[in-house]
Amino acid sequence: MINTIRPRLIWTTAFLLSSLLSIGQNQSEIQLANEYLLKGDKKKAAELYRDLAKQDFNTPFVYNNYLTVLLDLGAYDEAGGYLKRLSKRDPENLQYKLDIGLIYVKSGDLNKADRYFRELINENKAVVPRAKMMAEYFSSRSLADYGIVTLTESRDALGNPSLFSLDLAMLYRLKGNRDKMVTEYLNYVTQNSANIQYVKNIMQALLTEPDELVSLENLLYDRVQKFPDVEVYSDLLIWVTIQQKNFYAAFVQARAYDKRYKRDGEKCIEVARVAVDNEDFENAAKIYRYVAREYPRTSNYLVATLGLIRTREAKLKKIYPVSVDSVRTLITDYKKFIKQYSDNANALEATRSQALLFANYLDQKDSAVHVLTTLINNPRTSLYLKSKAKLDLGDIYLLKGEPWESSLLYSQVEKTQKENPVGYEAKLKNAKLSYYKGNFKLAQEHLDILKEATTREIANDALDLSMRIKENIAFDSVGEALKEYASIELLLYQNKTDDALTRLGKLKQGVSVSGAAFSNQGILDDVYWLEANIRMQRGEFEPALALLQKIQQEFGDDILADDAYFLEGDIYERQLKNKEKAMEIYRDFLNKYPGSVYAAEARKRYRALRGDFTEPPQL
Repeated sequence: MINTIRPRLIWTTAFLLSSLLSIGQNQSEIQLANEYLLKGDKKKAAELYRDLAKQDFNTPFVYNNYLTVLLDLGAYDEAGGYLKRLSKRDPENLQYKLDIGLIYVKSGDLNKADRYFRELINENKAVVPRAKMMAEYFSSRSLADYGIVTLTESRDALGNPSLFSLDLAMLYRLKGNRDKMVTEYLNYVTQNSANIQYVKNIMQALLTEPDELVSLENLLYDRVQKFPDVEVYSDLLIWVTIQQKNFYAAFVQARAYDKRYKRDGEKCIEVARVAVDNEDFENAAKIYRYVAREYPRTSNYLVATLGLIRTREAKLKKIYPVSVDSVRTLITDYKKFIKQYSDNANALEATRSQALLFANYLDQKDSAVHVLTTLINNPRTSLYLKSKAKLDLGDIYLLKGEPWESSLLYSQVEKTQKENPVGYEAKLKNAKLSYYKGNFKLAQEHLDILKEATTREIANDALDLSMRIKENIAFDSVGEALKEYASIELLLYQNKTDDALTRLGKLKQGVSVSGAAFSNQGILDDVYWLEANIRMQRGEFEPALALLQKIQQEFGDDILADDAYFLEGDIYERQLKNKEKAMEIYRDFLNKYPGSVYAAEARKRYRALRGDFTEPPQL
């Protein structure tokens, strides 16, 4: 028995060793062929792949590269023969069938390719996984039209018009067919209302031109008329008018939306908040008044009432110089609100707003400290509001010239709110403290972390300050000019405007407060910008405009050029009430700086001044 088994074992072992040696040799040859392909020697690569392809177990390792080389060399007959052999062995393999059609395309026989692909689509359109695979294949090989045909015919065959919405949207995007792309995204969003935020994000990224948003708006008007009970269409219509910054149109639609879906003014409040953020105070106030009037016995009544006061406050801060009497009136209104609704969380928010007015506009820092301390110690104050109040308190201590108290409060918030936006805000404030002190290295360490912050505003602020430090240290490694500039910013923060202007005058001449000379070339545009903003806030608009024009003339290619030109338009529009001049500047701005972050706002303001935003139809 032993003598009978041993020869078989020897033969089996020898076979396995032979197979392993063969596989190892093949792997070396595959690697060599791949190296030839990488070097661009396609003929030598093809010779090696040709020999390797004769053994079926090599197919998974050489198939793609071998076919690619053959097509690149124009060896279409050889490629066709290879694929026919593989298809005969594996007739259900869809990849091989699709690649046969690709050979017809590459060889220039487009009519044959068209007939072949259409027959293949017809054979597989009733099977969803195969239809999706075919569409992905066509998309990856710049044959998007066939991908569209595959998916639309599959829809028809299966009798389901909602199938493949996202896939088709992507294919229409590749083809540049914006309207059909949008239609497919709308089909997708109607399948599940939870998809709406995803679709809004996609639309915001893809539809950046005004005419694209107008097209979407018109399409949504049609959809709302045809399908008045589909809520997502109304929601998207409000969203697209907000994207266009046409807040009155958004209000008209939100008003109808809230009534139809019994939302107690919720959507209107949403529009009002965005309007305030975009400084459309007139429409924001109109919306808040409407909600307070129409929904008096709902939770949104208090939100609207407080929102109306805050809108007046935001508007007040944009009219220079700020009226102290108006500030006192606002404080009185906040006090009335707090007294009337003392048990409501909105009263706590109003308390914080009141404290900031005391500190920043009436120079009553002790009153502000008392109000904020009371708010922080109130057991009903949420952790978020308590953290914001601590940051405010830190700011006030900085106003009082007590930076160590400020740093302590900022650090407390950093510790308790580590991964939250308010925690990042605290870290940014600590970074600015280091910057004010001239400790640019420590400030930069904080800022490097904040560039990855979760909120765009904080990340952008961190990036701006980081760039200012790096640019000026590049000109002056000691950072003398930047230290002087930072100390002037601290003076401004502490409302010591006259001292700040005196120091800015010296900085423009390249002289420090001690009289030492230094180079100011790296920071001169920032100096002009800072002084222009000070002059504007003091109501000195002509000197402000002159400084903004100096930035454009002397630093036309720098980062502040578009900021300066846009602010010039803003001054003519909102402060000097010179409509024609403002329109001229906004129009020129769009030609000069079409890629600016202010482009959308400049376009909206130009259109508003021209009278484009009339009341739309209410659907």
